[in-house]
Amino acid sequence: MVGWLTGLAVLAGVGYRLWLLGHAAPPTNSDEATMGLAALHIARGEGFPVWFYGQQYMGTLEAYLAAPVFALAGGPSLFGLRLPTLALYVLFLLLAWRLTLRLTGDRWFGLLVVALLALGSDRLIKNQLIAGGGYPEMNAAGVALAVLAVDLASGRPGWRLARWAAWGFLAGLMLWVDPLVLPYVVATGAVLVGFCHRELRGAAGALLGAAAVLGAAPLLLHSLVNGRNPLHAVLAASGANATAGWADRLHGGLLLGPPLGMGFCAPGQCATWQLWWALALPVLLVAAAVTAWRAMRRPPASPADPASPADRASPADPAGPVDLSPRVAAAVRLALVLAAVATLGAYTVSSAAGLTPVESSRYLSCLLISLPALLWPVWTVARHGLRPSTTDRRGVGSTLARPVALVVLVATLGTAAHATWQAAQTAPATRAAEARHAELVSTLRQLGVRHVRAGYWTCNRLTFASAEDVVCAVVDDTLRPGFDRYPAYRREVERSAAPAWVAPAGSPLAARLDERLRAAPGSLALVTIDGWRIYLPG
Repeated sequence: MVGWLTGLAVLAGVGYRLWLLGHAAPPTNSDEATMGLAALHIARGEGFPVWFYGQQYMGTLEAYLAAPVFALAGGPSLFGLRLPTLALYVLFLLLAWRLTLRLTGDRWFGLLVVALLALGSDRLIKNQLIAGGGYPEMNAAGVALAVLAVDLASGRPGWRLARWAAWGFLAGLMLWVDPLVLPYVVATGAVLVGFCHRELRGAAGALLGAAAVLGAAPLLLHSLVNGRNPLHAVLAASGANATAGWADRLHGGLLLGPPLGMGFCAPGQCATWQLWWALALPVLLVAAAVTAWRAMRRPPASPADPASPADRASPADPAGPVDLSPRVAAAVRLALVLAAVATLGAYTVSSAAGLTPVESSRYLSCLLISLPALLWPVWTVARHGLRPSTTDRRGVGSTLARPVALVVLVATLGTAAHATWQAAQTAPATRAAEARHAELVSTLRQLGVRHVRAGYWTCNRLTFASAEDVVCAVVDDTLRPGFDRYPAYRREVERSAAPAWVAPAGSPLAARLDERLRAAPGSLALVTIDGWRIYLPG
């Protein structure tokens, strides 16, 4: 029964995201198009970028995953660009279920975790499906590191050297892709050192180190060749060079960040009632840490008489029964809690939490990796109540604990489901906007326009959607040159005799071009389509 329900939850999560992809949702942007252009260049053999175009950090793994899709499909598309990110989500979902069984042995709790991860608010969907760099692969890699740590630390037999190599390669790879997952690398690595330090002194340690170097090879080679430290670029992007007051940082990092970043809010905003998760999260972190610490300090139970069913792998686990040490499971749960605390703390002290709290909440995407550890104490109390004390007296707290835990679980599912419903409602509008953009590309082709100038959030999206048939150079709202992530496009546009201009209707750039048109009638020929304005040279 529970197995079928879990399978249905997986299918529902994947089906929901396929439906969104069919509606071109979540809405794409020029940053995602930049990754698409990198994939297009890789597919054509024109370039093999190490970093996201225009910066010296955030590896282009998503571009390398999408390049074969483009090659097989005969050209680029938004759907093709997002197919690998959808596959990464499926991998994350399955690994999260497996990790939950490894840590708790409770298949019904595994169903709860899968059901929660199958839901998807606006922020979560963007993190999981938009190929903008780093986010879709981080959660899958983080959960995989935790699963490998459990198997290795508990002495799971078979393929041990392969598991060591896989853990090292993933750790190195994530260092190249995006260091946001680094707290989970360090935390699960600490578990391995604590339980397997003797094994690490031999071939396992050497293999792990070599695999980590191989995974981080793009970062290491580029740094050696160019003499640049990507850490400096990461700090600059996080707002280290900007200023934000501590009140704003605490508000964005601790109040807005958790409910937004973990999927409990409407698109672009959090209603007051949805902020309850920000108050619950610290309590869940403390409870999860305390219960994991107590389980670690509990004397090991004999295999014939385990301390509790939650402290060993379930015999119904399709992978077969595993003699999972309760201390290993508790240590990994504690590691996931500490990694979540480190992630939340690092985000809160950054200026990004205070300057752009809504958009920057994506930096908390990795907190979903810790979901099984966070909810396990609540689930245990909801099912079994508090364990009786040594005096066998049940006080008011013990009596109320179970209904309170049930309310927390129901509120968690209900809030996430409501946020998912709100996100789904935006899909038709997103599809209509994508259709208007497709009409823009078609109109430019019909007009024979090859080179244009446009704003940042228009340029690379236009170039990608046209498969580089239309090349764009970025300008700001004053018509001055802007930030071109791929400078070759600007050089090509500047060589053009008379490039056109493109601007969204009602934008400041369109207003500025309209002023030029009124000041010098005949200098530009205006072509209007739904949502867009095209200014052809007179």
